[in-house]
Amino acid sequence: MNARTPHRGGAPVGYVTELGPVEAGAVLYLRLWCDGPDAQAQVWNDFATAFGPEHGRKVLKSFESLCDLCVRHGRRPLMRHHVTCKCLGADESCFANFVGYASEGEREDALLIATTIVRPDIAPSLVGLAQEFGLALRRMAVKADRPIKSTRTLH
Repeated sequence: MNARTPHRGGAPVGYVTELGPVEAGAVLYLRLWCDGPDAQAQVWNDFATAFGPEHGRKVLKSFESLCDLCVRHGRRPLMRHHVTCKCLGADESCFANFVGYASEGEREDALLIATTIVRPDIAPSLVGLAQEFGLALRRMAVKADRPIKSTRTLH
């Protein structure tokens, strides 16, 4: 018998409400994108509403490319919880922190995390896309008047 848990990436490690707005947005949009065409239309609608059709399309393209690289070059499929689930899965936490670091300009940390998600030769491209997407999430949070908290304080 294999001692490895096949769905370890889906193991709950916290709650989405414990994340900052950028990280929570990354998890929500990942879940929506993976949920199918109707949910993907909601993603487009959110971006178009926040940025207008032209810039919203650019944000959507970055996010689509980010998801596409994760699927095509991922070390394994990313596990996720249902869109409405309050739990935060291990893979979702990794993705959220990855996008968070990228949005803060912490390229080396983002690159390190990216290498756990995709092959090392794809990781730099993934970081660039995560930075574009994460910066868009930051702008959405500011527009919604949700303060961006520093992620550097531990307790």
